[in-house]
Amino acid sequence: MTINKNREGSKMTVALEGRLDTTTAPQLEGEIRGNLDGVTDLEFDFQNLAYISSAGLRVMLSAQKIMNKQGNMTIRGVNEDIMDVFEVTGFVDLLHIVNEP
Repeated sequence: MTINKNREGSKMTVALEGRLDTTTAPQLEGEIRGNLDGVTDLEFDFQNLAYISSAGLRVMLSAQKIMNKQGNMTIRGVNEDIMDVFEVTGFVDLLHIVNEP
């Protein structure tokens, strides 16, 4: 998985490419956990993310819990397969997912 972070002031965008699974979830967790100080707007770009496992869901939930205390978190560009995972697991009710046409 490739992680591209971009921070501008209090906004951080994290673009993911590949698979967010048991192998790559710890990498993402490390990348975001130590870098959220002062971030009030966290945005994940899933446009090039092909797959998410339960380990990836856990990282998303952890990030959402942090951002609930200090700002907003948005996930954009979710493909149909990952949206199905979010719907089946109930994460559509926990995460702010924006899919623009």
